[in-house]
Amino acid sequence: MPTAPGATIRYTMLALLAALLLAGLPARAQKPVADTADKVRIIIANTGFMEHYTTDSGSLTKFVNDVVVYQGTDTLYCDSMYQFVEKKRLEAFGNVRIAQQGGTEGTCSYLRYASDKRIAYMTGDVLLTDGKNRLWCQELTYDLGTKTGTYNRNGTLQSDSTMVTSIYGVYNVRSHDARFTGNVVVLDPQYKIASKDLGYNTETRVERFYDYSVVTSDSGRSVLTTWSGTYDSKNVVARFTGHSSIWNDGQYIEADSMHYDKGSGYGYAIGHVISIDTAQHATIYCGRVDYFRKQRVLWAIIKPVLELANGPDTFYMRADTFYSAPMVRGAGRQFRMPQDTADNRADSTLQKVVRNATILATDTTTIIKTKATDSTAVKPRGRRQRPQAVAKTDTVVAVAEPDAGPIDSMWTIPAYKYRVDRLLRDTARQAAPAIKTARNKKKKTDLPPADTTAADTTSPIFFTGYHHVLIFSDSMQARCDSVCYTRADSIVRMIYDPVAWARGSQITGDTILMLLDSGGIQTMYIPNSGFMTSRSGPEQAQIYDQIQGESITAFFKENAIKKMIVTPDAQSIYYSKDDDGAYVGMNEATSVLMRIYFGEQQISRIKFEKDVHQTMTPMHKADLPNARLKRFKWLYDERPKSKDELFE
Repeated sequence: MPTAPGATIRYTMLALLAALLLAGLPARAQKPVADTADKVRIIIANTGFMEHYTTDSGSLTKFVNDVVVYQGTDTLYCDSMYQFVEKKRLEAFGNVRIAQQGGTEGTCSYLRYASDKRIAYMTGDVLLTDGKNRLWCQELTYDLGTKTGTYNRNGTLQSDSTMVTSIYGVYNVRSHDARFTGNVVVLDPQYKIASKDLGYNTETRVERFYDYSVVTSDSGRSVLTTWSGTYDSKNVVARFTGHSSIWNDGQYIEADSMHYDKGSGYGYAIGHVISIDTAQHATIYCGRVDYFRKQRVLWAIIKPVLELANGPDTFYMRADTFYSAPMVRGAGRQFRMPQDTADNRADSTLQKVVRNATILATDTTTIIKTKATDSTAVKPRGRRQRPQAVAKTDTVVAVAEPDAGPIDSMWTIPAYKYRVDRLLRDTARQAAPAIKTARNKKKKTDLPPADTTAADTTSPIFFTGYHHVLIFSDSMQARCDSVCYTRADSIVRMIYDPVAWARGSQITGDTILMLLDSGGIQTMYIPNSGFMTSRSGPEQAQIYDQIQGESITAFFKENAIKKMIVTPDAQSIYYSKDDDGAYVGMNEATSVLMRIYFGEQQISRIKFEKDVHQTMTPMHKADLPNARLKRFKWLYDERPKSKDELFE
């Protein structure tokens, strides 16, 4: 018999009232005021149809059509729902939506909810959002109390234009913190991140790395890799606390910890640092590097070693501090090393070099005679005191270079040495902020950025090493107090008691300039106080071939000296041998100019020119122990024996 409409309505209302009484909940339709009790109470405020069942495992109530459920300030909407009273559990089906205070919402196809723990298990096109950020996945466990969602089968978080995908993830809507693991990929118009384990805050846009991660930006020109640390994608600031690396448009740095601020262009790296400049074919190994990208300025401290790839013969340089910066265009005239010419044109060639070229122009040298840092303010070896710096402030002043005079005065007037020293003291003006920073902040981890005025990106780079310099290559070894290398002309400049060893020869002077090419050393030039010696005979004999003059130019072939020009005030002591290798006597000679020719790393013959004075003393009459020129020094014990010595 059909039931009257009024009876159906009464039945439904009675059934709803009975279900509410069975649940031990107040029968009210309005949303209650949240209090401690209401946070765990379930209030079913709306439903089109209800059925109640009693089973062996407990009671079950079924709600159908536009179901609305309240728990504290949280609201659940769905098409239908089961309520398991004793188990304190709900199951919702169809168009499921959770709405929380503050605008947080979650939608899915199916939801299983533990009302006492306020934890929901959601499946089927799950979406969790706070109105700004969105999280999509197929399965999500959501804690309504902490507003934390966890997924284990792939998910995607969108925050503005940034998308993060991963296999596993945890997202806290309240704190905006997320943690992603398993094939993590971050896609943003400005950068891309691939990671194994990544944290991300949707408000600050800071990524935190917990495992190997790669950050790519600038269309692949900038690549950051790390195992731990943070990356502020909003301000483009990287702080890596694990072994990390940065590749930035031809510059590569790796270290145990790193900091890089793209906005200011300043970065530093600490611990097992490797810095590579691919354009300059130069690598620096050290304990710390400070880098100013816009100025192209680099400081390296803590046992720094500079490696210069120069064809088959690689040069290694060790110093207390290394400084690198671009040369200033137009600041001076570039120096040209003397060329190996025919003997009948040698004099005119040298005259032309001296008249028309600057010995050390300010655009190719920036050896700074002031202290690079307080920690490196040490005196050179005891043979000569270093001149005191002219400037006593942090301001670096470029000194104008006097015009070159006639060749005779250049060789004889002491002002020549003064001019060289002045030019060696000059430096690029834009390097002053970096110098001041290194002096005042050397013991701090965070150095403030220097002036952000960008340097000329096309200007060649120079490298300057300060104090206790060691140089090693297969063809040549050297020691000095300071050194400067310019890739533009491939010239190495050594000052303050420099000593160079090339095969069996030792060369000293106030300054040593060395021209490199793809095959190794091409030319070595000593502009003042030049001296060359080599051991003649066995070590116990203590006899040495010696050559000295105001200037020495040595020309190399296959990294061995093949010819040398000495002028003026040229002097020599060498030991002649007959065809069988037996000593004939000791030759002593002076002249204005000498040309020395070498064979098998020994002097084969000497050509004397102008005002020649020569004597020959038989070996049995020669005073061998005292046969020494004024500048004689035998410093073989100071010679670096291997490149490993530079890394100690």
